[in-house]
Amino acid sequence: MSMNTLVDQVEYDRWANLQMLDAVSKTRPETLTLQIGSSFPSIHETLVHILWAEELWLQRWQSLSNVPFPDPNNFPTLDALRRKLEEIHEQQIHYLKSLEHASADRVVGYVNFKGQRWEYSLRQMVQHLMVHSAYHRGQIATMLRQMGETPPMTDYLVFVDSKSA
Repeated sequence: MSMNTLVDQVEYDRWANLQMLDAVSKTRPETLTLQIGSSFPSIHETLVHILWAEELWLQRWQSLSNVPFPDPNNFPTLDALRRKLEEIHEQQIHYLKSLEHASADRVVGYVNFKGQRWEYSLRQMVQHLMVHSAYHRGQIATMLRQMGETPPMTDYLVFVDSKSA
């Protein structure tokens, strides 16, 4: 797998996360914080978790320390979430592009919150993040449906088609 493929995966993840934010922004204001319950109590807290994981894995790709879970109150609006998510996605893409000639299979180590050391290839870490974000976007889609809203299509091939349009 090439570094270009990893960049493509991160660009897809960015696009899908922003599609979800756009869909949520078109709903009633109370939709964001309504306590529905899933892995997290609300759409807002699920979005904050996605944001946190995006930053956490960026740090881990670079063998840096763990990022503490942010206080959801630090992101009171979708605009605040979007700005931070865009910043993180830009950093992810910049970092991966800086490794243009490196191997996607190079092993990267990090220490988790329990003090345990783990090592995975960069490719595996990026793929993990893509699956993680997709899982939680799926939860948000379900929460939106439970409120009578329509979630966006965030399939990878929809992303591919949007790039060629």
